[in-house]
Amino acid sequence: MASRSPSAEEQVVFSPGDPTTPPDLRFLHYNDVYHVESSSAEPVGGVARFQTLVNYYRNDEKFKGQPELLTFFSGDAFNPSLESSVTKGSHMVPILNGIGTDVACVGNHDLDFGVRQYRHLTSRCDFPWLLANVLDPALGEGVPLGNAKKTVMLESSNGIKVGVIGLGEREWLDTINSLPPGIIYKSASETAKELIPGLKEHGAEIIVAVTHQREPNDNKLAENTGGDLIDIVLGGHDHYYAHSFINGTHVLRSGTDFKQLSHIELWRKKEGKGWDIKITRRDVVSSIRQDQPAIDMVEQLTAKLREKLDKPIGYTAAPLDARFTTVRTKESNIGNFVCDLMRYYYQADCCIMAAGTIRGDQIYPPGVLRLRDIVNCFPFEDPVVVMKVTGRAIWDALENGVSNYPALEGRFPQVSNIRFVADYSQPPYSRIVSANIGSEPIDFNREYILATRGYMGRGKDGYTSLLIEEEGGTAKELVSEENGVLISTILRQYFMSLKVLGKWKQWGPSMTRFFSSVQQSLEKENTHAFRAPQPSSPTTSPKLEKITHLSPEKPRARSRSPSGWRPRKKSVAETPVDPDSDEDDEEECSELPATRFSEREVGIIRRVMRKWWRLAGLKGLPSTCDEIAEAEFQVNWTKAVAPRLEGRIREVGK
Repeated sequence: MASRSPSAEEQVVFSPGDPTTPPDLRFLHYNDVYHVESSSAEPVGGVARFQTLVNYYRNDEKFKGQPELLTFFSGDAFNPSLESSVTKGSHMVPILNGIGTDVACVGNHDLDFGVRQYRHLTSRCDFPWLLANVLDPALGEGVPLGNAKKTVMLESSNGIKVGVIGLGEREWLDTINSLPPGIIYKSASETAKELIPGLKEHGAEIIVAVTHQREPNDNKLAENTGGDLIDIVLGGHDHYYAHSFINGTHVLRSGTDFKQLSHIELWRKKEGKGWDIKITRRDVVSSIRQDQPAIDMVEQLTAKLREKLDKPIGYTAAPLDARFTTVRTKESNIGNFVCDLMRYYYQADCCIMAAGTIRGDQIYPPGVLRLRDIVNCFPFEDPVVVMKVTGRAIWDALENGVSNYPALEGRFPQVSNIRFVADYSQPPYSRIVSANIGSEPIDFNREYILATRGYMGRGKDGYTSLLIEEEGGTAKELVSEENGVLISTILRQYFMSLKVLGKWKQWGPSMTRFFSSVQQSLEKENTHAFRAPQPSSPTTSPKLEKITHLSPEKPRARSRSPSGWRPRKKSVAETPVDPDSDEDDEEECSELPATRFSEREVGIIRRVMRKWWRLAGLKGLPSTCDEIAEAEFQVNWTKAVAPRLEGRIREVGK
């Protein structure tokens, strides 16, 4: 893996010399793309600049008369990103098609929303998805997961046939919770040996493996199959650019996130079989002009995202206290709930989440939760990771978390299945009096399975005791950042699982099975309360509508007409849902027919109400926003959550 400064110029990674004839084949390769917009650091990436480079290699006069590009993608597009937490990956379909992709390998994150959603998305792609060595017996003998193809034969514009096989690794399969039961994994090398001769019998003159596995596994594939079987491995899953030449086979991965791509030129060897290959790297830097049609497409996609953000996604029967003054100094009910969800999602022993993860800085009152609430409260794009750490490391992590109290530091820990006592009269890093995991005191020598954020696994915010081995620490990574799922995505999927009306069409039985077990785990602990959906009655008398998604730091508004307050129509609580109302989105509840505030108006309301709140001396949560009682909950479209406090964090000696 070479380290170099980003450059707008072509960078030759490998060359057989200085060929004097046009190439016989031309490939373009990219992998692991998530964000459609540019970042701030070089290379800035972004679809619009990436498309400019694609257009150059496809249409520039320099390549006139040469074979047309064949474009390979090595997986991971449908998740994780804030955009995909809203669209379930659908926004990436027109982008992959617009690039002119010819074939793709299935990546682990392409399955994050379930196999049915994967099949729905890939059915709208203009190219095949491959995964030869992961089979689903429920689909038939030897049928790949999600009905992916095993191999495909591409034909260059000059008639050369290119045999392509798609391969994945076992490791990332173990991190996906929503796979169908009974999945069969076969060795990538053995699968290649089994299938590639058939491609050659059908006229393949060159063999390309598109893979989604770590570089060591790609290298192993080259060692076992190089020379006679595979000419070039185009890999993904790692988020860096790298090339190696092993056993006569080129192994290439082309960066990440629309920030790099590879242009590959190939010549038949004059002395016999095989190919001379030239690999050119391009960095997508800010000096590259943006493609206008791509700009327009991104604008259109993001406009749709903004519309979706106002969709109701769930309901809380208890106020969710996400204020900085709470989450960064003490136990919080929203911290408890999210940490429990992270723990059960990955079946970990415990969870620690830095409170700076929670960005809402408000109380979300009982009522409707919108997608915007989730995305704004949990905006970070580093996924949940799972690691094996010692009890000593967890104790040290807790010491770090409370070390700067009472400062409102983002490092303060919110926890799950952990209870600890802190004495803030003691000096920093000597404040933890006792700590339990489950019902037992922490055993310093025992290894525990811990769920946390990738941010903390990189030792940020002082969490050096959780630093993974790859970063120089001692924590053993079980689910890496590349395999993990965003907190916002986990929350959205969980709230979708609570719905009795309107799960998205491609939800699938595997998602139902998994989230049913998560629901059961959360409910059996009796830590959090839940409110069952109530059937609506046609004789229910009209009520005055309320906006229930505004913070208690601002007044709730009722719907009104020019003549004054009016009875509501069927509301979010009562409106039945048409299961076929939307082609590619989950069927949401109808919009609240209440007065809507602009972002500016909401900001003014909050500032005014915060001042009134302070002057009125209203400090405590229970006195200002009580939990909805069972009889008061009248929603028929979902089960409501009611997260609670349970004394996970206690203070002494203050």
